[in-house]
Amino acid sequence: MAATAPGRAPDATLRSTPQNVSWGWIAADRPAVLRVRSGQTVKIDTVSNQGMNAGRDPAPYLTGAGIPPEQVLQDQKDIFREVRHEQAAGSHVLTGPVHVEGAEPGDMLEVRILDVECRVPYGVNSTGAGWGALPQLLDAPVSMVIRLDTERRVAFFAGGIEVPLAPFMGIIAVAPPPPFPRVSTKPPGRYGGNMDLRHLVAGATLYLPVFHPGALLYTGDGHGAQGDGEVDGSALEMSLTPTLQLIVHKGAGQYMKWPRAEDAAHYYPMGMDGDLEVALKNAVQEAVDFLQRHAALTPAEAYALCTLNVDFRIGEAVNVVKMVYGVIPKKLFRHCPSYWRQA
Repeated sequence: MAATAPGRAPDATLRSTPQNVSWGWIAADRPAVLRVRSGQTVKIDTVSNQGMNAGRDPAPYLTGAGIPPEQVLQDQKDIFREVRHEQAAGSHVLTGPVHVEGAEPGDMLEVRILDVECRVPYGVNSTGAGWGALPQLLDAPVSMVIRLDTERRVAFFAGGIEVPLAPFMGIIAVAPPPPFPRVSTKPPGRYGGNMDLRHLVAGATLYLPVFHPGALLYTGDGHGAQGDGEVDGSALEMSLTPTLQLIVHKGAGQYMKWPRAEDAAHYYPMGMDGDLEVALKNAVQEAVDFLQRHAALTPAEAYALCTLNVDFRIGEAVNVVKMVYGVIPKKLFRHCPSYWRQA
């Protein structure tokens, strides 16, 4: 199926109103807030949780950091007042779920990321004691509100440093597999979730196995910029609006162990585990399996090619479950169809 033409209006729009969001949960037991057909596009507003955690009102937090009141999103203020945040839940606000007609357990959902728009000209990075890869580094919470130039696509960091913007959704997920009716938004899993894969910018595609009728897709945790690992515990957290095309592939998800992704230049096999070494092994195994199936290599040849020309990187290091991904250059292959639309 051909991708939707750039500039074409989406088939549906989903606003991040209190009725359309889930705060802290990826839930299989939440009714769909939108239904679309396979192949249709949906534009989805999302809201950052920054300034809302621990019962903190986002409006005075942001205006106190110099953000003009008119730049504080009304839906963020409404969600803070009207949506319950349970202590056991994760911190992220997700918009959804979206029911994709025809999706059934054992299928695969292809998520084409057509666009990712910035809703506000600022983002937030939060860290502190107990956070990230160096939990002993700091002894107090630190929260930085960082201004953006969305025309030049840069964030104005300290010391005159300008960080290039590369907005993507930290969380894209389908409802988790049984027996779990809902899971926290914090750790990623087979269903996707908080993968923080920085390559999921406009033009990339994510593939997720389906576990429930309709797939029940959620997205949120917008990031304006992030390096691999998200090592201090958060990225440039901000409210974004992705436009996604959702395509069902019948039966193609039943053998998927982990999510997969690709863009114009690379395939991205993934592996996850609470142990970083095991996550690496899972990612390498995914890459080896891919090369065996689609490049007709022997196990020894695939393993060797992983050493010669595949990078393995830490995508997610700080959210309980670690995610490692491989970077397989498409230029290695004579033809580069989207192999992962197959089983």
